[in-house]
Amino acid sequence: MANKIPGYRVINGTWGEIWLDGEKVSELTALSAKIELKKEDVNMCGVLAKETKITGWEGKGTLKLHKVNSRMAIKLGEAIKKGRDIRLTIVSKLADPDTDNAQAERIALKNVSFDDLTLIDFEAKALGKVECPFTFTDYDFVDLIKPE
Repeated sequence: MANKIPGYRVINGTWGEIWLDGEKVSELTALSAKIELKKEDVNMCGVLAKETKITGWEGKGTLKLHKVNSRMAIKLGEAIKKGRDIRLTIVSKLADPDTDNAQAERIALKNVSFDDLTLIDFEAKALGKVECPFTFTDYDFVDLIKPE
């Protein structure tokens, strides 16, 4: 019989934090990052199933923020106008205080390149928000939450 995991062990994203080039981002509402594997088909005689071979990967993500300052314009705005490709590091931390052993998951995304810069996006009677899609070319698992 499998171990039953109590509901309080499910990690609540409310406790997520990030640092952008060492600067804590307090207006964070969400962060997602994933790796998409690049594969080539490998056709084999006598095999009907589609075989594949991993030939690379691409890291993509999205940073979501409340609009409370001009953080992204300050980090990227003038550099973009000058043709500079600014690369940053995002360090994330997810540590729900209600989980056992107060473990945390920390991941560093390296060589982060933002795909766009929102200059203006507002609407009457709506809270300001900024969505920042990005790519990255390296990552490190700093701390992982171990299964018990």
